[in-house]
Amino acid sequence: VQLQASGGGLVQAGASLRLSCAASGRTFSSYNMGWFRQAPGKEREFVSAITSAGSNTYYADSVKGRFTIARDNAKNTVYLQMNSLKPEDTAVYYCAVRPISGPYGYTNRDEYSFWGQGTLVTVSS
Repeated sequence: VQLQASGGGLVQAGASLRLSCAASGRTFSSYNMGWFRQAPGKEREFVSAITSAGSNTYYADSVKGRFTIARDNAKNTVYLQMNSLKPEDTAVYYCAVRPISGPYGYTNRDEYSFWGQGTLVTVSS
């Protein structure tokens, strides 16, 4: 599986962005997907996840109520709608595939493989 993330950019605080992650392959609809982010000098952290059919979604507390994850399996694409952006949301955002449900849970990056190249989101104050 190859992943291509896009949609990042420079915005002011309070603005919105929608990230997209396009996947190759015919098995996209069978994969759980996640978004992570990594700010300069910090560890990569969980942002959001969605199950294969889109029936369940999960969010980090820091983005709950502001970000929405969704997917379109017909287009092999997962989205991250980001509203009310804050300067602390500045990071490179990565999408990733969680092929199976392992012992560490959906927030743990070790559960994910096939990472995309990342897209930079910069939020100015």
